[in-house]
Amino acid sequence: MGRSDALIEFGIALPIALLFATGIAWVVQRVFRRRLSLPLSVMILVSILGLSAGMLLAGSLFSGLRLWMPTTIVLAFACSVGLSFLAAGIAAVITGGSGNADVPAMLAAGESDRVEFKETARWNVREEKKDARMEQVVAKTVAAFLNSAGGTLVIGVDDAGTPIGLDRDYATLRTPDADRFELWLRDMLASSLGKNAAALPRVRFARVDGAEICIVRCPRAAEPVFVSAGGSTELWVRVGNSTRAFGVDEAVSYVARRFKPSVTEMILRRR
Repeated sequence: MGRSDALIEFGIALPIALLFATGIAWVVQRVFRRRLSLPLSVMILVSILGLSAGMLLAGSLFSGLRLWMPTTIVLAFACSVGLSFLAAGIAAVITGGSGNADVPAMLAAGESDRVEFKETARWNVREEKKDARMEQVVAKTVAAFLNSAGGTLVIGVDDAGTPIGLDRDYATLRTPDADRFELWLRDMLASSLGKNAAALPRVRFARVDGAEICIVRCPRAAEPVFVSAGGSTELWVRVGNSTRAFGVDEAVSYVARRFKPSVTEMILRRR
C-alpha cells in the first residue's frame, strides 16, 4: 500500500473512530447514569484509547492485518468497550464509596451560606398537595448559589438536617424514581434559568438513614443567572444563609461588581 493510500485510509478511519468512540461513551453514560461522575468528553477520550489499544493488540497478535479487516475492527471495538466500562466502573466505585461519605457530616453541620435544605421540591407539606411554588423555591435557591460563591442544595431533608426522603416528590412523577426526578429537575431549571445555567449544577443522590435524598452542587457561575417566573425576571443571590431577590438598582450594582468583564473583553470594547 502506497503512502497516499495509507493517508486516505487514515483520513477515512479517523472520523469513523471518533463517531464510534462517542457512541460508546454515550452508551456507557446511559448505563451508569448518575453513578458516573466522569464527563462525556473524558469518556470519549477513554474510548479512543481503547480503540488504539485494540488496534495495537491486533497488530501484535496477527501478521498481515489491515485497518479494515474484521479481526482488527472486532478487537478495537472490544477493547474500547471494555476499557470504557472498566474506567466508568472504577469511577463509580470511587465516587460512590467516598462521594457520599461527606453527606452525613454536611447534614449535621446544618444550613449555611453554602448549604441549603429543602424538604421537598414539588410537594407542599402544609397543604399536602403538588405545588408549583415549591419548584420556584428550588429554582431561586439554585440561581442564588450560581450568582454567589456556589453552594449545595439538599432536597429531601428538613430544616434540622434530618433525612426525610423524596417519596412525596417521586409520587408526583409518572415514573417514581431518581432518574425521572433528575430529568424533571433539569427541565424545570432549564425553563426557569435557561439551558446554559441548568447545565451547571451537578446532581447526585445518596441514601442516608434509609432515606434517599438529592444533592445539587452549584458552582460559581461566570455570568449572571436570572429567574424567569410569571412574566418577570429576577436576580437572586445568597446573603448569609438566606436567599434574597435584588431590586433593579441592587441587581445592576451587584452584577457590575460580581461579574467583572475579563481583560480580553475590555480590550475588545476599547477597539
